Amino acid sequence: YSQAAKWYRQAAEQGHAKAQYLLGIIYEDGEGALQDYAQAAKWFRQAAEQGDADAQKSLGYMYYKGKGVLQDYNQAVRWYRKAAEQGHAAGLVGLGVMYAGGEGVSKDFILAHMLANLAAVSGDENAVSFRDDVAKKLSSTQLAQAQKLAASWQVGQPLPTSSNNIPTQKTKKQSSKNIKI
Repeated sequence: YSQAAKWYRQAAEQGHAKAQYLLGIIYEDGEGALQDYAQAAKWFRQAAEQGDADAQKSLGYMYYKGKGVLQDYNQAVRWYRKAAEQGHAAGLVGLGVMYAGGEGVSKDFILAHMLANLAAVSGDENAVSFRDDVAKKLSSTQLAQAQKLAASWQVGQPLPTSSNNIPTQKTKKQSSKNIKI
């Protein structure tokens, strides 16, 4: 692992996002280098700022747990959201956990279910059990709303920030004007 750390560091210092992320993993796990959460967070941030979804999710987790950075749920939400909007399954779950717990955001089980459902569809087994747990907290109407939100969202679109401000599609009433010929 120490040889890998050496090569990752060289590439990371040249700005290679995936190498920065992987160097962060080495520092987080303490394999190939001494475990150092502050260094892990530093390298995750550099990769995350370049748009690397794995790094964004990992930086979100560091803020959520307060590892190598001051615990900050708002920052955790910010970075989880960036990963989630790229369709990153663990980012979707992380953001869903924040909504389920009301940490850094208003508690919103509808959005938590939507996010977990999106991650579950990608095959994330943790997401399946999380989604099923959240579903138990929803009415049938809320569950239908969460499922509709998940079905309508596409990777790359902004995720909703609240299930209360979701625009509903209104049908236009057709006017029944009398037309004289």
